[in-house]
Amino acid sequence: MEGLKKLENVQNIIEMMQSHGIVTSSSNVNSLRFLADLTLLLVSPCHELDVDAKCQLIIDHVPKFSHAFFEEAMRCTSEQGVEQMVNTGPFDYDDKTTNAPFQKSFEDTAMIELDAMRRANSTLEDFCRSYFMFHKMDPHQPQSIFRFLPILSFTESYIYQLDNLNEKLLQPSVWKKQPSYREYSVEAKQSGELTSVRMMNYDPFRPLCILLQQHGLLTDRVREEFNSGVEYWSLERKLCHARGSKQEISVEDVMRAIHLKSFDYRVLNLLLYQLRGEKVNDTHMEFLSTSEFLVEDDVLENSFNILRMFIGIYGASAAPPMLAKIITEAEEKYDSLLKALDPELSLNYQKRCEEATKEGGKMSGPSLGTWSIPPVIEDEDLYRSDVLNSKPSTIPE
Repeated sequence: MEGLKKLENVQNIIEMMQSHGIVTSSSNVNSLRFLADLTLLLVSPCHELDVDAKCQLIIDHVPKFSHAFFEEAMRCTSEQGVEQMVNTGPFDYDDKTTNAPFQKSFEDTAMIELDAMRRANSTLEDFCRSYFMFHKMDPHQPQSIFRFLPILSFTESYIYQLDNLNEKLLQPSVWKKQPSYREYSVEAKQSGELTSVRMMNYDPFRPLCILLQQHGLLTDRVREEFNSGVEYWSLERKLCHARGSKQEISVEDVMRAIHLKSFDYRVLNLLLYQLRGEKVNDTHMEFLSTSEFLVEDDVLENSFNILRMFIGIYGASAAPPMLAKIITEAEEKYDSLLKALDPELSLNYQKRCEEATKEGGKMSGPSLGTWSIPPVIEDEDLYRSDVLNSKPSTIPE
Protein backbone atom coordinates (compact mmCIF):
# COMPACT_ATOMS: atom_id res chain seq x y z
CA MET A 1 0.00 0.00 0.00
CA GLU A 2 2.84 2.36 0.80
CA GLY A 3 4.36 1.79 -2.63
CA LEU A 4 1.02 2.45 -4.32
CA LYS A 5 0.63 5.68 -2.36
CA LYS A 6 4.05 6.88 -3.55
CA LEU A 7 3.19 6.06 -7.15
CA GLU A 8 -0.12 7.90 -6.76
CA ASN A 9 1.73 10.97 -5.47
CA VAL A 10 4.13 10.86 -8.42
CA GLN A 11 1.27 10.51 -10.91
CA ASN A 12 -0.64 13.41 -9.31
CA ILE A 13 2.41 15.66 -9.61
CA ILE A 14 2.98 14.67 -13.24
CA GLU A 15 -0.64 15.50 -14.10
CA MET A 16 -0.32 18.81 -12.26
CA MET A 17 2.85 19.70 -14.20
CA GLN A 18 1.05 18.92 -17.45
CA SER A 19 -1.97 21.05 -16.50
CA HIS A 20 0.34 24.00 -15.77
CA GLY A 21 2.19 23.59 -19.06
CA ILE A 22 5.49 22.72 -17.36
CA VAL A 23 5.76 19.43 -19.27
CA THR A 24 3.84 17.75 -22.07
CA SER A 25 2.36 14.28 -22.34
CA SER A 26 5.02 13.44 -24.92
CA SER A 27 7.89 14.12 -22.51
CA ASN A 28 10.27 11.30 -21.67
CA VAL A 29 8.89 9.08 -18.91
CA ASN A 30 12.14 9.06 -16.96
CA SER A 31 12.35 12.85 -17.19
CA LEU A 32 8.80 13.15 -15.89
CA ARG A 33 9.57 10.88 -12.95
CA PHE A 34 12.71 12.86 -12.09
CA LEU A 35 10.83 16.19 -12.16
CA ALA A 36 7.99 14.71 -10.10
CA ASP A 37 10.42 13.40 -7.48
CA LEU A 38 12.13 16.81 -7.38
CA THR A 39 8.77 18.52 -6.86
CA LEU A 40 7.86 16.12 -4.07
CA LEU A 41 11.17 16.81 -2.41
CA LEU A 42 10.53 20.56 -2.53
CA VAL A 43 7.05 20.33 -0.97
CA SER A 44 7.96 17.77 1.68
CA PRO A 45 8.54 18.99 5.26
CA CYS A 46 12.14 19.89 6.04
CA HIS A 47 12.38 21.46 9.47
CA GLU A 48 12.09 25.29 9.19
CA LEU A 49 12.61 25.48 5.44
CA ASP A 50 9.54 26.48 3.43
CA VAL A 51 9.10 26.19 -0.34
CA ASP A 52 10.45 29.69 -0.98
CA ALA A 53 13.60 28.99 1.01
CA LYS A 54 14.15 25.71 -0.83
CA CYS A 55 13.73 27.39 -4.22
CA GLN A 56 16.19 30.08 -3.20
CA LEU A 57 18.72 27.43 -2.19
CA ILE A 58 18.38 25.84 -5.62
CA ILE A 59 18.81 29.19 -7.39
CA ASP A 60 21.89 29.99 -5.31
CA HIS A 61 23.67 26.65 -5.38
CA VAL A 62 22.68 24.52 -8.40
CA PRO A 63 24.78 26.61 -10.84
CA LYS A 64 27.85 25.68 -8.76
CA PHE A 65 27.37 21.95 -9.37
CA SER A 66 29.21 20.30 -12.23
CA HIS A 67 29.35 16.92 -13.96
CA ALA A 68 32.65 16.21 -12.24
CA PHE A 69 31.12 16.96 -8.85
CA PHE A 70 28.28 14.49 -9.41
CA GLU A 71 30.73 11.78 -10.54
CA GLU A 72 32.69 12.30 -7.32
CA ALA A 73 29.44 12.25 -5.31
CA MET A 74 28.51 8.92 -6.88
CA ARG A 75 31.91 7.43 -6.01
CA CYS A 76 31.73 8.51 -2.36
CA THR A 77 28.17 7.22 -1.94
CA SER A 78 27.77 3.52 -1.39
CA GLU A 79 25.70 1.61 -3.93
CA GLN A 80 23.47 0.37 -1.13
CA GLY A 81 22.89 3.91 0.10
CA VAL A 82 21.86 5.16 -3.34
CA GLU A 83 19.53 2.20 -3.83
CA GLN A 84 17.91 2.83 -0.45
CA MET A 85 17.31 6.48 -1.31
CA VAL A 86 15.68 5.53 -4.62
CA ASN A 87 13.43 2.90 -3.01
CA THR A 88 12.27 5.04 -0.12
CA GLY A 89 11.70 8.09 -2.31
CA PRO A 90 12.71 11.70 -1.67
CA PHE A 91 9.78 12.41 0.61
CA ASP A 92 10.47 9.95 3.44
CA TYR A 93 12.09 11.37 6.59
CA ASP A 94 13.49 9.82 9.72
CA ASP A 95 12.58 12.87 11.79
CA LYS A 96 9.63 11.67 13.88
CA THR A 97 8.68 15.25 14.76
CA THR A 98 7.62 16.12 11.22
CA ASN A 99 4.18 15.57 9.79
CA ALA A 100 3.30 12.55 7.72
CA PRO A 101 5.05 12.26 4.33
CA PHE A 102 3.62 14.15 1.41
CA GLN A 103 -0.10 13.56 1.15
CA LYS A 104 -1.33 16.82 -0.26
CA SER A 105 0.54 20.05 -0.91
CA PHE A 106 -0.08 22.53 1.92
CA GLU A 107 -0.50 25.31 -0.64
CA ASP A 108 -3.35 23.36 -2.26
CA THR A 109 -5.25 22.72 0.98
CA ALA A 110 -8.16 25.09 1.61
CA MET A 111 -8.28 25.84 5.35
CA ILE A 112 -10.10 28.44 7.42
CA GLU A 113 -9.75 29.78 10.95
CA LEU A 114 -12.48 30.29 13.55
CA ASP A 115 -12.05 34.08 13.45
CA ALA A 116 -12.73 34.09 9.69
CA MET A 117 -15.90 32.05 10.26
CA ARG A 118 -17.09 34.51 12.88
CA ARG A 119 -16.46 37.47 10.60
CA ALA A 120 -18.30 35.76 7.75
CA ASN A 121 -21.47 35.25 9.80
CA SER A 122 -23.03 38.66 9.17
CA THR A 123 -22.50 38.38 5.42
CA LEU A 124 -23.97 34.87 5.37
CA GLU A 125 -27.02 36.00 7.33
CA ASP A 126 -27.59 38.92 4.97
CA PHE A 127 -27.07 36.69 1.95
CA CYS A 128 -29.66 34.19 3.15
CA ARG A 129 -32.23 36.87 3.99
CA SER A 130 -31.66 38.98 0.87
CA TYR A 131 -30.73 36.49 -1.85
CA PHE A 132 -32.61 33.28 -1.06
CA MET A 133 -35.84 34.81 -2.35
CA PHE A 134 -34.27 35.04 -5.81
CA HIS A 135 -33.96 31.24 -5.69
CA LYS A 136 -37.54 30.77 -4.41
CA MET A 137 -36.14 29.65 -1.07
CA ASP A 138 -37.42 30.59 2.39
CA PRO A 139 -34.62 31.89 4.66
CA HIS A 140 -36.82 31.17 7.67
CA GLN A 141 -36.85 27.43 6.99
CA PRO A 142 -33.81 25.71 8.61
CA GLN A 143 -33.67 23.00 5.96
CA SER A 144 -33.30 25.66 3.27
CA ILE A 145 -30.27 27.11 5.04
CA PHE A 146 -28.50 24.03 6.34
CA ARG A 147 -28.80 22.13 3.07
CA PHE A 148 -26.30 24.45 1.39
CA LEU A 149 -24.64 26.06 4.42
CA PRO A 150 -21.40 24.00 4.49
CA ILE A 151 -20.24 25.14 1.04
CA LEU A 152 -21.52 28.70 1.38
CA SER A 153 -20.07 29.15 4.88
CA PHE A 154 -16.71 27.63 3.98
CA THR A 155 -16.40 29.76 0.86
CA GLU A 156 -17.30 33.04 2.57
CA SER A 157 -15.04 32.25 5.53
CA TYR A 158 -12.15 31.50 3.17
CA ILE A 159 -12.72 34.86 1.45
CA TYR A 160 -12.80 36.66 4.80
CA GLN A 161 -9.56 34.96 5.75
CA LEU A 162 -7.87 36.26 2.60
CA ASP A 163 -9.38 39.69 3.21
CA ASN A 164 -7.85 39.69 6.68
CA LEU A 165 -4.44 38.88 5.18
CA ASN A 166 -4.88 41.72 2.70
CA GLU A 167 -5.76 44.12 5.52
CA LYS A 168 -2.41 43.35 7.12
CA LEU A 169 -0.69 44.47 3.93
CA LEU A 170 -2.56 47.79 4.07
CA GLN A 171 -0.82 48.84 7.26
CA PRO A 172 1.69 51.67 6.66
CA SER A 173 4.38 49.74 8.54
CA VAL A 174 4.05 46.76 6.19
CA TRP A 175 3.17 48.16 2.76
CA LYS A 176 5.88 49.08 0.27
CA LYS A 177 5.61 50.63 -3.16
CA GLN A 178 6.14 47.36 -5.03
CA PRO A 179 5.60 44.60 -2.48
CA SER A 180 7.18 41.24 -3.09
CA TYR A 181 8.63 38.43 -1.06
CA ARG A 182 12.21 39.58 -1.63
CA GLU A 183 11.57 43.16 -0.44
CA TYR A 184 10.59 42.16 3.07
CA SER A 185 13.05 42.32 5.92
CA VAL A 186 14.20 39.30 7.93
CA GLU A 187 11.93 40.41 10.77
CA ALA A 188 8.93 40.56 8.45
CA LYS A 189 9.70 37.14 7.00
CA GLN A 190 9.69 35.68 10.50
CA SER A 191 6.28 37.18 11.28
CA GLY A 192 2.79 36.77 9.90
CA GLU A 193 3.51 39.43 7.28
CA LEU A 194 5.28 36.88 5.09
CA THR A 195 2.21 34.63 5.07
CA SER A 196 0.11 37.56 3.90
CA VAL A 197 2.51 38.44 1.10
CA ARG A 198 2.86 34.87 -0.09
CA MET A 199 -0.88 34.12 -0.01
CA MET A 200 -1.95 37.33 -1.73
CA ASN A 201 0.69 37.19 -4.47
CA TYR A 202 0.54 33.53 -5.46
CA ASP A 203 -2.95 32.56 -6.71
CA PRO A 204 -4.72 32.86 -3.30
CA PHE A 205 -7.92 31.17 -4.51
CA ARG A 206 -6.22 28.09 -5.91
CA PRO A 207 -6.92 25.85 -2.85
CA LEU A 208 -10.59 26.89 -2.81
CA CYS A 209 -10.87 26.34 -6.58
CA ILE A 210 -9.51 22.80 -6.16
CA LEU A 211 -12.06 22.09 -3.43
CA LEU A 212 -14.99 23.46 -5.42
CA GLN A 213 -13.87 21.60 -8.53
CA GLN A 214 -13.84 18.34 -6.59
CA HIS A 215 -17.50 18.96 -5.76
CA GLY A 216 -18.43 19.95 -9.31
CA LEU A 217 -19.12 23.56 -8.33
CA LEU A 218 -16.31 25.47 -10.04
CA THR A 219 -17.63 27.26 -13.13
CA ASP A 220 -15.98 29.83 -15.37
CA ARG A 221 -18.12 32.55 -13.81
CA VAL A 222 -17.13 31.56 -10.27
CA ARG A 223 -13.48 31.57 -11.30
CA GLU A 224 -14.00 34.97 -12.93
CA GLU A 225 -15.36 36.38 -9.67
CA PHE A 226 -12.37 34.99 -7.80
CA ASN A 227 -10.18 36.86 -10.27
CA SER A 228 -12.27 39.94 -9.50
CA GLY A 229 -11.46 39.46 -5.83
CA VAL A 230 -7.73 39.26 -6.49
CA GLU A 231 -7.95 42.37 -8.68
CA TYR A 232 -9.96 44.22 -6.02
CA TRP A 233 -7.44 43.48 -3.27
CA SER A 234 -4.61 44.54 -5.55
CA LEU A 235 -6.41 47.81 -6.34
CA GLU A 236 -7.18 48.33 -2.67
CA ARG A 237 -3.48 48.04 -1.78
CA LYS A 238 -2.53 50.34 -4.65
CA LEU A 239 -5.14 53.00 -3.87
CA CYS A 240 -4.71 52.97 -0.09
CA HIS A 241 -0.95 53.22 -0.41
CA ALA A 242 -1.32 56.13 -2.83
CA ARG A 243 -3.84 57.84 -0.52
CA GLY A 244 -1.65 57.33 2.52
CA SER A 245 1.47 58.66 0.79
CA LYS A 246 -0.43 61.52 -0.91
CA GLN A 247 0.27 60.23 -4.42
CA GLU A 248 -2.00 60.68 -7.44
CA ILE A 249 -5.09 58.46 -7.53
CA SER A 250 -6.81 57.31 -10.70
CA VAL A 251 -10.58 57.74 -10.76
CA GLU A 252 -10.74 54.78 -13.14
CA ASP A 253 -9.06 52.60 -10.51
CA VAL A 254 -11.51 53.82 -7.86
CA MET A 255 -14.59 53.09 -9.98
CA ARG A 256 -13.19 49.70 -10.97
CA ALA A 257 -12.61 48.85 -7.29
CA ILE A 258 -16.20 49.84 -6.44
CA HIS A 259 -17.50 47.53 -9.15
CA LEU A 260 -15.37 44.61 -7.90
CA LYS A 261 -15.82 45.13 -4.16
CA SER A 262 -18.79 42.82 -3.45
CA PHE A 263 -17.47 39.90 -5.47
CA ASP A 264 -18.08 37.54 -2.53
CA TYR A 265 -21.86 38.00 -2.75
CA ARG A 266 -21.70 37.17 -6.45
CA VAL A 267 -19.60 34.08 -5.70
CA LEU A 268 -22.14 32.86 -3.14
CA ASN A 269 -25.00 33.52 -5.53
CA LEU A 270 -23.34 31.65 -8.40
CA LEU A 271 -22.55 28.73 -6.09
CA LEU A 272 -26.18 28.59 -4.98
CA TYR A 273 -27.26 28.26 -8.61
CA GLN A 274 -24.80 25.38 -9.00
CA LEU A 275 -25.84 23.71 -5.76
CA ARG A 276 -29.48 23.82 -6.87
CA GLY A 277 -28.68 22.68 -10.39
CA GLU A 278 -30.30 25.79 -11.88
CA LYS A 279 -29.25 28.07 -14.73
CA VAL A 280 -27.96 31.50 -13.69
CA ASN A 281 -30.57 34.26 -14.00
CA ASP A 282 -28.59 37.17 -15.48
CA THR A 283 -31.39 39.69 -14.83
CA HIS A 284 -31.30 38.88 -11.12
CA MET A 285 -27.50 38.92 -11.07
CA GLU A 286 -27.40 42.41 -12.62
CA PHE A 287 -30.01 43.77 -10.22
CA LEU A 288 -28.27 42.35 -7.15
CA SER A 289 -24.90 43.58 -8.38
CA THR A 290 -26.31 47.10 -8.58
CA SER A 291 -27.86 46.82 -5.12
CA GLU A 292 -24.47 45.86 -3.67
CA PHE A 293 -23.23 49.44 -4.02
CA LEU A 294 -22.08 50.48 -0.54
CA VAL A 295 -20.28 53.38 1.06
CA GLU A 296 -18.06 52.61 4.06
CA ASP A 297 -16.19 54.79 6.52
CA ASP A 298 -12.88 53.19 7.42
CA VAL A 299 -9.79 55.35 7.67
CA LEU A 300 -8.08 54.09 10.82
CA GLU A 301 -7.11 50.78 9.18
CA ASN A 302 -6.25 52.44 5.84
CA SER A 303 -9.01 50.46 4.09
CA PHE A 304 -10.63 51.36 0.79
CA ASN A 305 -13.78 53.46 0.67
CA ILE A 306 -15.00 55.66 -2.13
CA LEU A 307 -15.28 58.92 -0.15
CA ARG A 308 -11.68 58.99 1.05
CA MET A 309 -10.51 58.12 -2.47
CA PHE A 310 -12.60 60.96 -3.94
CA ILE A 311 -11.10 63.33 -1.37
CA GLY A 312 -7.68 62.35 -2.69
CA ILE A 313 -8.78 62.97 -6.28
CA TYR A 314 -11.14 65.98 -6.08
CA GLY A 315 -10.29 67.55 -2.73
CA ALA A 316 -12.30 67.85 0.50
CA SER A 317 -14.92 70.30 -0.83
CA ALA A 318 -15.65 68.67 -4.21
CA ALA A 319 -15.60 65.02 -3.04
CA PRO A 320 -19.08 64.88 -1.38
CA PRO A 321 -20.92 66.29 -4.46
CA MET A 322 -19.07 63.84 -6.72
CA LEU A 323 -20.04 60.99 -4.40
CA ALA A 324 -23.65 62.16 -4.41
CA LYS A 325 -23.60 62.12 -8.21
CA ILE A 326 -22.33 58.52 -8.25
CA ILE A 327 -24.98 57.47 -5.73
CA THR A 328 -27.75 59.13 -7.74
CA GLU A 329 -26.71 57.31 -10.91
CA ALA A 330 -26.60 54.00 -9.04
CA GLU A 331 -30.06 54.61 -7.58
CA GLU A 332 -31.50 55.37 -11.03
CA LYS A 333 -30.13 52.12 -12.40
CA TYR A 334 -31.39 50.26 -9.32
CA ASP A 335 -34.93 51.64 -9.75
CA SER A 336 -34.95 50.67 -13.43
CA LEU A 337 -33.84 47.10 -12.71
CA LEU A 338 -36.24 46.80 -9.77
CA LYS A 339 -39.17 47.47 -12.11
CA ALA A 340 -38.00 44.64 -14.38
CA LEU A 341 -38.33 42.07 -11.59
CA ASP A 342 -41.36 39.89 -10.99
CA PRO A 343 -43.80 42.05 -8.96
CA GLU A 344 -43.91 39.64 -6.01
CA LEU A 345 -40.13 39.32 -5.92
CA SER A 346 -39.76 43.10 -6.16
CA LEU A 347 -42.15 43.57 -3.23
CA ASN A 348 -40.39 40.96 -1.09
CA TYR A 349 -37.00 42.50 -1.76
CA GLN A 350 -38.24 45.96 -0.83
CA LYS A 351 -39.65 44.54 2.41
CA ARG A 352 -36.24 43.04 3.14
CA CYS A 353 -34.64 46.44 2.53
CA GLU A 354 -37.09 47.98 4.98
CA GLU A 355 -36.15 45.36 7.58
CA ALA A 356 -32.44 46.04 7.07
CA THR A 357 -33.04 49.78 7.36
CA LYS A 358 -34.87 49.37 10.70
CA GLU A 359 -32.21 46.97 11.97
CA GLY A 360 -29.68 49.68 11.22
CA GLY A 361 -31.52 52.05 13.56
CA LYS A 362 -33.42 54.08 10.94
CA MET A 363 -37.04 54.08 12.14
CA SER A 364 -38.43 56.94 10.03
CA GLY A 365 -38.04 58.46 6.58
CA PRO A 366 -37.99 56.62 3.23
CA SER A 367 -38.65 52.88 3.51
CA LEU A 368 -35.37 52.02 1.85
CA GLY A 369 -33.38 54.43 3.97
CA THR A 370 -31.33 57.45 2.90
CA TRP A 371 -27.69 57.90 2.06
CA SER A 372 -25.61 59.63 4.71
CA ILE A 373 -22.22 60.93 3.62
CA PRO A 374 -19.89 60.91 6.64
CA PRO A 375 -17.81 63.94 7.64
CA VAL A 376 -14.84 64.63 5.41
CA ILE A 377 -11.45 63.68 6.85
CA GLU A 378 -8.89 65.79 5.03
CA ASP A 379 -5.81 65.10 7.17
CA GLU A 380 -5.90 61.33 7.74
CA ASP A 381 -2.59 61.19 9.64
CA LEU A 382 -3.85 63.76 12.14
CA TYR A 383 -7.20 61.94 12.42
CA ARG A 384 -5.52 58.60 13.16
CA SER A 385 -3.22 60.21 15.70
CA ASP A 386 -6.08 61.97 17.50
CA VAL A 387 -8.23 58.82 17.66
CA LEU A 388 -5.42 56.56 18.81
CA ASN A 389 -4.24 59.05 21.43
CA SER A 390 -7.78 59.48 22.74
CA LYS A 391 -8.18 55.78 23.48
CA PRO A 392 -7.97 54.96 27.21
CA SER A 393 -4.81 53.26 28.34
CA THR A 394 -5.03 49.51 28.87
CA ILE A 395 -2.04 49.51 31.22
CA PRO A 396 -3.19 48.89 34.82
CA GLU A 397 -2.25 51.49 37.35
